[in-house]
Amino acid sequence: MRTGHTTTPPVRLPAHVPLVLLERAGITEGVHHGSVVVLDPAGDVVHAAGDIDAAIYPRSALKPVQAAGMVRAGLPLEGELLALAASSHSGEPRHLAGARRILELGGFGEDALRNVPDLPYGPDAREQWLREGHGPSRIAQNCSGKHAAMLLTARGRGWSTADYPDPEHPLQRALAAEVERLTGAPVAAVTADGCGAPLFATSLRGLARAAAALVTGAPGTPERRVADAMRAHPGMVAGAGRDVTALMEAVPGLLAKDGFEGVQIAALPDGHAVAVKIAAGTDRARMPATAAALLRCGIDSAVLEPFAEAPVYGGTRVVGRLRAATGEEQLSRVASLHRA
Repeated sequence: MRTGHTTTPPVRLPAHVPLVLLERAGITEGVHHGSVVVLDPAGDVVHAAGDIDAAIYPRSALKPVQAAGMVRAGLPLEGELLALAASSHSGEPRHLAGARRILELGGFGEDALRNVPDLPYGPDAREQWLREGHGPSRIAQNCSGKHAAMLLTARGRGWSTADYPDPEHPLQRALAAEVERLTGAPVAAVTADGCGAPLFATSLRGLARAAAALVTGAPGTPERRVADAMRAHPGMVAGAGRDVTALMEAVPGLLAKDGFEGVQIAALPDGHAVAVKIAAGTDRARMPATAAALLRCGIDSAVLEPFAEAPVYGGTRVVGRLRAATGEEQLSRVASLHRA
């Protein structure tokens, strides 16, 4: 991976392009705009569409980088619990048990968490949770693994724990430094993520660079420990029926993490890396765009076929599909706008 800081990603209206098309009975019914970048093992851009240098909020796609920062700061987790620290889990029993175990390691109860109360993210887990008579809770919210790990890291360093989500907290300053180190660029802006923890803005190019750094780090380094844990326990990163878990299970050695508002990263052991942002945050367009980008990394198309398209139904009959736009379609659309 190329090292050294580049300039701060500019805050501007991103120049997104058509990435994914929704076709119904021969008509393009919907166009999902966005941006995508593919890096080769040397860190060079081998494919780009849209605006890969504008500042974006990576949302939960940044969690593996934050987890690496926690490990660097002393987080003692390994295996499935470390994967959970980088997760957006579905709230399955194994996820809740893991988050509680992380809290117990630091001597915390669930009331120490500062994420927002919510129902489990996974539909099956949510239904079970409600059948058991539970309402929204912090432990069930999909970021509880990250927040529990933040508490454990802070306690291990002797830092205060009640205010751990404060952007000026020593933990959050350490995580911001890790984001800058792995993305290779200064943080463009800081805000609060949906769960309440600080969120650091970077570019798609920087996000792909960080994804590559996770998988190519030397064994035993914080970034590699996180990547190895996630790849060994993909079910802890998301959950049953989730596309990120299925993608990691389908592609040996692949690291993948999604984020709200249509963000996705993926990286292969050789250092090929992908970052995707869907402009309107549409989740269903995220995976077709990612699959098309991973094709450029040399992954067999047959392996990616389940992720490359989604059927469009008319009643019970398939009448169309959701698929990635070709480069020619993207260029044609941009040219037509310029002519207009």
